[in-house]
Amino acid sequence: MQGPEQVHGIDTGSVSTYPVYVNLTLSIDERVVKRARRVAESLGMSLNQAVRQYLDELAGGDSVERDLAELRELSARSGGRSRGWRFDRDQVHDRS
Repeated sequence: MQGPEQVHGIDTGSVSTYPVYVNLTLSIDERVVKRARRVAESLGMSLNQAVRQYLDELAGGDSVERDLAELRELSARSGGRSRGWRFDRDQVHDRS
């Protein structure tokens, strides 16, 4: 007799997903790597993280994660402050 979490003898009660990373070897000019590393560093990330992010965007990655990352980056740059900017109720509701 099969339990409630078994279908055709397959345990369906505990399913986990996790990312599987693949190592990738690239041939890139050393000067480009140095410049790219400086840019990535100025964005607060490693070159590896920047390449991963770029490839994710290139592949049409999860837009929710991308949007959250962009929101966090923008918030970090401004310190979470609006610098005095406020929503204009008429503009938000298209009441010109």
